[in-house]
Amino acid sequence: MMIPISYNIKNVLARRFTSTLTALGIALVVFVFADVLMLSHGLEKTLVDTGSDDNVIVIRKSSQTEIQSSLTREQANLIINNPEIAVSRGGEPMVAKETVILITLPKKSTGAMSNVTVRGTGENGMSLRPQVKIKSGRAWQKGLREIIVGSSIHKNFLGVELGATIRFSGQDWKVVGIFDAQNSGFDSEIWGDSEQIMSAFRRPVYSSVTMRLRAVSDFEALKERIEADQRLTAEIKRERVYYAEQSEVFSTFIKFLGLTITIIFSLGATIGAMITMYASVGARTGEIGTLRAIGFRRRSILMAFMIECLFLSLSGGIIGLAAASFMQLITVSTMNFQTFSEIAFKFELSPRIAFQSMLFAVIMGFIGGVLPAFKASRTNIVTALRS
Repeated sequence: MMIPISYNIKNVLARRFTSTLTALGIALVVFVFADVLMLSHGLEKTLVDTGSDDNVIVIRKSSQTEIQSSLTREQANLIINNPEIAVSRGGEPMVAKETVILITLPKKSTGAMSNVTVRGTGENGMSLRPQVKIKSGRAWQKGLREIIVGSSIHKNFLGVELGATIRFSGQDWKVVGIFDAQNSGFDSEIWGDSEQIMSAFRRPVYSSVTMRLRAVSDFEALKERIEADQRLTAEIKRERVYYAEQSEVFSTFIKFLGLTITIIFSLGATIGAMITMYASVGARTGEIGTLRAIGFRRRSILMAFMIECLFLSLSGGIIGLAAASFMQLITVSTMNFQTFSEIAFKFELSPRIAFQSMLFAVIMGFIGGVLPAFKASRTNIVTALRS
């Protein structure tokens, strides 16, 4: 015979103060745990959304990023002359030969200088990334020292307003447009004409070549041909895979640091739950004896105390997860260790993170409640009634 659930709920409510403290302790741990996962997921999502399934990117073999890569003009021309590459209505190959460099700009929040990615691209640079839209001003004109800045750069850095002039590489560059890239990594970049940027930085090589595939299934054939060509010493990746790899180092660091803090906090919350349940067992010894005397068996007592502890942990989990969901309103702008450039991204809550957070809360409740529950179930009836 099972003890009614209403009995457990009444007992939890009867000790409001200790029950609330226990639930809040678990809520704090779930809040930190969920935030760590949301931060890591937000970074991964931002960079994965930067790429497209239809596009591929070619960089120098063994280069981890475009910053480290270099492809000569001859190599770039060899790369774009492959039959798997889509062509525009005008018959031109859908490719963008790009140069990526870093400059420093002052941040609005601190005034400190931080690295910003400048992408020199061609006429197809925007058509290959349909998520990039000019939201004010216009695109740069070929052959001029003009640039457009991503919305995150516009929001977080000084001196990049529409119509302003930025000076880098000894040249003045006019900001003629602000673009929005729908929360992808391109929002943290500055774009301009590739030939002008290569000339200004005296850089005679490209960093990468991005191409639109004629069909997604053509990737393997193109990869085999390009990577087998000894003249190129290049490797090709799907654009989405390439940008996902850019988040690996930073994402791993976030998870390691955050989960370490979470584990320390969880020990405190679990001990708190255990103390609460031990106190509950001690205060209700006579009550336990009465329940045993009227016919409730040991496993019913065990289940009753486990249900109470799991109720507290679930309550704490819901509170912590609800609080963490508000973090989605916050945008983080920080340095990506892999590219050494500034990147802005948001906390992202997913169904998987919600499930993991609630499961973590239940595990803390189970560990905290199992020993007190066993103690309660093994209480001697005579001893309990005498107390």
